[in-house]
Amino acid sequence: MKSVIYFLPLSVFICLQLSCNNSSTHSAVPASLTERTNIEDQGVRIDYNDSGKGDTTLLFVHGWCLNKGYWSEQETFFGKNYRVVSVTLPGFGASGKNRADWTTVAYGRDIDTVMSRLGLKNVILVGHSMAGNIIVEAAANAPDRVIGLVGVDNFRGFGKPQDAQAKVDLANAILALKVNFRGVASDYFNQALFYKTTDSNIRKRILNDVAGSDPIIAIACMEDTSYDDVGRLRAANKRVFLINSDVTPTDTTGFILNKLPFEIRYVHATGHFPMVEKPREFDSLLRETIARVGR
Repeated sequence: MKSVIYFLPLSVFICLQLSCNNSSTHSAVPASLTERTNIEDQGVRIDYNDSGKGDTTLLFVHGWCLNKGYWSEQETFFGKNYRVVSVTLPGFGASGKNRADWTTVAYGRDIDTVMSRLGLKNVILVGHSMAGNIIVEAAANAPDRVIGLVGVDNFRGFGKPQDAQAKVDLANAILALKVNFRGVASDYFNQALFYKTTDSNIRKRILNDVAGSDPIIAIACMEDTSYDDVGRLRAANKRVFLINSDVTPTDTTGFILNKLPFEIRYVHATGHFPMVEKPREFDSLLRETIARVGR
């Protein structure tokens, strides 16, 4: 099926998904030796993994229609030196779906609840795709817990308001998704979010997760376009570190014009999912990024 969603610029679609120091002291007790905490926020259970050890915590948040499993390589790699927590956002995967609020603000509260219930401190939030704004919201709510923000293939058009045509494109895309969610979403992933080097098994995995998502919840995430990304990032008062694919350009004008600090590193020749497409290269760049937090 050909859809109007194809006429959305890639930067616009990714923006929709936004709306879309290692410590040498290992005093924390490994999660496997502690009683697992049942975490609920706003009446919804949050599925998560908690592993590794260290005074610094890396908290990973997935993108649209995905789940915590997309960070499994990073859990293994970084768990030797850090406490590592990965969450599945409510509405997706094995987390609860029994609420009606799927906005960035609601998801920010979810992440704050996870940090609070697990007693996390010195947290570096890592958010893929739509989770970019979610980690900003969480950091703005809990600035004393969060020491760093890392966006993964997002913030490509940060700080730029939608023009009239972009709003029309979005409305048409959402309408198309409501008519045929699986077909339109899968077609777009194939057309725009995968690259020629994206492994066929990775494609299949992602498309299966998209197809298995609740269309009402997934579309509601895309309809949340009123988030004040500039204002909330200013409130968070944190430098944003970006790890993006170099296949499509990242426009950093919004950071510069708003005088918001940022750094960017590129993973070479991947689609929208560098952490699973090239995990070794991604992990190396994330390790470099972590070393920059607080400097």
